[in-house]
Amino acid sequence: MARLVYLAVASLDGYVEDASGAFDWAAPDDEVHAFVNDLARPVGTYLYGRRMYETMAYWETASTGDDVPAPERDFAQIWRAADKVVHSRTLPAPTTARTRLERRFEPADVRRLVDSAASDVAVGGADLAGQALAAGLVDECQLVLCPVAVGAGKPVFPVGVRVGLELVEERRFRAGAVFLRYAVPRTGRPAT
Repeated sequence: MARLVYLAVASLDGYVEDASGAFDWAAPDDEVHAFVNDLARPVGTYLYGRRMYETMAYWETASTGDDVPAPERDFAQIWRAADKVVHSRTLPAPTTARTRLERRFEPADVRRLVDSAASDVAVGGADLAGQALAAGLVDECQLVLCPVAVGAGKPVFPVGVRVGLELVEERRFRAGAVFLRYAVPRTGRPAT
């Protein structure tokens, strides 16, 4: 059965962007990038909000030549092979292949998508993931924490939503990043 997975890269103090909207501090080294690729490999569909989609659309045309590091080439191929669903009221039209646009986030539609999927579905972007968490849809949270504190910005988890998590895996990387994988037990989900 497919899972809905929230995969995010965040600062140690819990932000996916700093106060100015930047996330350059989250650029992974080759070790972390290769690991994230392995997390992304089983994903058949990505759910994005407009801003995360516009950021990730880079991978549609990113070079996959020999001059590009192997983890970047690999991720571009993984991303291009997956379907994408963009939830946005303002995006005129998708700019990438295998992409459809939904004007509203409908929890029942997302649950049906996950239940009928042959492979995992990933939700990307803190705002959309927050809606999915609040609706009790997320099965797992996969976090890569960077060894930096940015002080303020966009939180990795939504403010005001309490979700119980169960640690099922952890890993430390040479440059100081840490991976944490949490299951979201049915009893730890908000009431829907």
